[in-house]
Amino acid sequence: MPERLEKLKNWLESELDFSEYTLKPASADASFRRYFRVLHQGESLIVMDAPPENEDSRPFIDVSRILFDVGLNVPAVIDYDLEQGFLLLSDLGSRSYLDELNGDSVERLYGDALSALATIQTCITAGAGLPAYDRALLLKEMGLFREWLLGEHLAVTLDATQTALVDAVFSLLADNALQQPQVCVHRDYHSRNLMVTQRNNPGILDFQDAVVGPVTYDLVSLLRDCYIDWPRAQVEDWALGYQQLALQSGILREEHCDPDSFLRWFDLMGMQRHLKAAGIFARLNHRDGKPGYLGDIPRTLAYVVEVASRHDELKEFGVFVEMQVMSRLTTLAMESRT
Repeated sequence: MPERLEKLKNWLESELDFSEYTLKPASADASFRRYFRVLHQGESLIVMDAPPENEDSRPFIDVSRILFDVGLNVPAVIDYDLEQGFLLLSDLGSRSYLDELNGDSVERLYGDALSALATIQTCITAGAGLPAYDRALLLKEMGLFREWLLGEHLAVTLDATQTALVDAVFSLLADNALQQPQVCVHRDYHSRNLMVTQRNNPGILDFQDAVVGPVTYDLVSLLRDCYIDWPRAQVEDWALGYQQLALQSGILREEHCDPDSFLRWFDLMGMQRHLKAAGIFARLNHRDGKPGYLGDIPRTLAYVVEVASRHDELKEFGVFVEMQVMSRLTTLAMESRT
C-alpha cells in the first residue's frame, strides 16, 4: 500500500498544512481500513485510511455525531476527504479493554461499558436514521459461517439433513433477534473496540455499522467476547444486572422482566453473533490474507456448543458443530504444526 501512504502524506501536507509531523501505524482493522497515529505540534491525532472503493466513510461520520451528541466518548472527526478516503480524528489512546481486562479491573471496566451501552440504547432511537437489523441481514451474516468456515476453510459439504438442520437453526436465531425490543446496536461492542480512558470511560471505536436491532446484541458482544471469556455464572449475573438497568431506564418494559426469557434472548443472540464471527474470521484469512483471527475461532464456537447444550431445540446443532466443525479445526491445526 505504498501508493496509499503517499496519498495520505500528501493530504496531510497539502490539504491540512501539516509540516513537521511523525506518522506511525496505530492499528489494523478487520476490514480494509488502516489507522495511523500522527504527532503534530505536540498533539496526537489519528488518521483513518479507508479506501473509497472498499469502504464508505459517511456512516462513520454520521454515527460519530449521533454518539457524540448523547455524551459518549467517541473520536471527534476533525477533517476528512471522502473522495480519497481519509479522516483525521482525535486520539482516544492505545489502552484497549482487551489489554486492560483482568480479575481486578473487570467489574469497573464492564460497569463503565454497560453504563455507556444503556446510554446508546436509551438516547438513540429509530428516528436517528440508522438501518434496520432485519431478517435478511441476520441470515446473510450467519451465511458467512456456512460459506467461509464450512465451505472455504474446512471444505465441508452439507448433506440434505445437515442443510435442513442449519437452515432451521438460522431461522430460529433470526426469529429470536426480531422478537426482542429494537434499539440502537453498535454491532461490534467488544474489548478490541473499547478504550480505557481517564475521563468518560470507555472510548468507543468502530461504530460505523450501527443499526436498529435486538436489545441483547451488544450486551452479548461484550460479555461473551470472541477475544476473552469469563465463567458462565459471572456472565449471566452481569447480563441480568443489565436487564435490571434496562428496566429502570425504560429500555425494557415490565413484560420483559422475566430473567429466564431474557437469558434465552441473550443465549440465542450470542449464537447468531458467534456463527457470524466464526465465518468472518475464516473470510479474513482466505479473502483478505489476515490469518491472525483463526486462533479466535475455537473460543467463538465453544460458546455455540455450550449454549446449544442447554436448549433442547439447539442440541442437535451443537453436536454437529462440535463433531463436524470443531474436530476438523483441531485436525487442521495439528496438520499445520507438522
